[in-house]
Amino acid sequence: MPRRLVITVCLRETGVVVLPVERGQRARRLDARAVFAALRGLVEQAGAGGRVHVRDACAGGCAGRGPNVSVAMYSLPAAGERADQVAVAWKTYVYSLPTLDCLAQVIEDNLDETPAPPATPPARSARPSPPPAC
Repeated sequence: MPRRLVITVCLRETGVVVLPVERGQRARRLDARAVFAALRGLVEQAGAGGRVHVRDACAGGCAGRGPNVSVAMYSLPAAGERADQVAVAWKTYVYSLPTLDCLAQVIEDNLDETPAPPATPPARSARPSPPPAC
């Protein structure tokens, strides 16, 4: 299921994370502004600007040191249709960016990940036939 993403980074959070921007690169120190700029650069490099928007807003985790990132996932509208603002999934990277292989993983893990299908209720079985009359 193709998705569009809105990635939120809070530029007011203090703190840094040390990780590569892309796999295979050297790890570097990234504060919230650097995370924001790097994510925008990754989106531009991938040509995904029509499907991924990086914005500055509260990403949660304000009580601790960031940087923190949240991702809201939306269905990709059909051609000619307007995009809705009903998230089909979301993920936060509050205090967890250092556990990623690279910053690009924020986009890679969420852009075309298929959400788990909703639980399907068990099929209703036909009513059993009444026992034969004696």
